[in-house]
Amino acid sequence: MKLTPPERGSVIRYAYLWADEHNRGQEDARKDRPSLVVALSVHREDGNTEVLALAITHTRPSDTSQAVILPADVKKHLGLDTEPSWIVTTEANAFIWPGPDIRPIPGRKPSAFVYGRIPDGLLRKVAQSFLANRSRQRAAMIVRN
Repeated sequence: MKLTPPERGSVIRYAYLWADEHNRGQEDARKDRPSLVVALSVHREDGNTEVLALAITHTRPSDTSQAVILPADVKKHLGLDTEPSWIVTTEANAFIWPGPDIRPIPGRKPSAFVYGRIPDGLLRKVAQSFLANRSRQRAAMIVRN
């Protein structure tokens, strides 16, 4: 099945592999979760689209520079639960779209892989936090192809 790549700022259902899982040699994620598409890149040679995704978690960060809060109104718009959530900006998964780790959203009819998009201002804030962590060498990149 051919799936159109999501837009930058889309929240997708994805089997996100955490850096600590990857470092222990795991290849498969523990669970599927909403993840933010923060960047897209089309390869000139083969036309494939590479996606850079950041995990969304209920776990509060120990340091506010490690994540950006996902506002309750945005969560509601996306159809996510009402518990507080954060977009982690200290690690990312990079993969070729669609890849084997895209998952359908439970309960969505017709079947969908994208919850929706976050506002551009929030996307800029997340991207700036991720880039700041990368420049301080505090962000891990897990390539999953």
